[in-house]
Amino acid sequence: MEIIVLIKQVPEIGEAKIDPKTGTLNRKGISLTINPIDLNAIELALQIKEEQGGKIRAITMGPESAEKALREALALGCDEAFLLTGQEFAASDTYATAYALAQLVTFLKPWEVIITGEKAIDGDTGQVGPAVASFLNIPILTYAIQCQLVNRSLFLIERTIESGVQRITLPPPFLITVTKGMNAPRFPTLRGKIFARQQEIQKFNAQSLGISVDSIGLSGSPTRVVKVENFKIERKGKILKDMDPVLMADQLVQFLVERGACK
Repeated sequence: MEIIVLIKQVPEIGEAKIDPKTGTLNRKGISLTINPIDLNAIELALQIKEEQGGKIRAITMGPESAEKALREALALGCDEAFLLTGQEFAASDTYATAYALAQLVTFLKPWEVIITGEKAIDGDTGQVGPAVASFLNIPILTYAIQCQLVNRSLFLIERTIESGVQRITLPPPFLITVTKGMNAPRFPTLRGKIFARQQEIQKFNAQSLGISVDSIGLSGSPTRVVKVENFKIERKGKILKDMDPVLMADQLVQFLVERGACK
């Protein structure tokens, strides 16, 4: 079974910082790692490989530093890793990112199943996976909570929908996005870490894939993130204690009236 896993490198939880001047995410000086839900995607790929054999290829788009996330994927059990990188990809929105990834996926044919996490914790859009499937013109199943092989040519997939759980059987090729609760990701082994350190990360840029620069980066992005802000929640309350209950009630009502909570 030929499997592709799409991953993303994101800031460690709690370490994301906003540049106060530009209002954009500042990735300098913070720890980066694999998007947590993408670990569930890797785990599913490993389970399929253990049952059916085959090869797993991990793919990401980003700066040279994204090589670290790919080596994490290799340490977990992926066989090959590919990095789509270059200044021309900078400022790509989800549409342009998905288009570029789809071109690399097409270049890497043949493959049967594409797996990715339902969303990334930094952008939280959940758009890239479905958009890649759209560019490739293959079926997409989002929010998968279970994926089982009926036989080599048929999968049974359960996914969450508004009214409950939907069960679908379909053959490859297809793309699924998995949820955090689908499985429990394994830890890398010592052998996996040694393999990851020795394995070559294969790198591509727009030119090597024949991608027009007008289709990626800022010029290829129909949406713009104008500004990102941190919202600080403050509780400006008033503590009432050791008072006459009637006086306390009067002050509470007055407090609510001043804030428009009651009349």
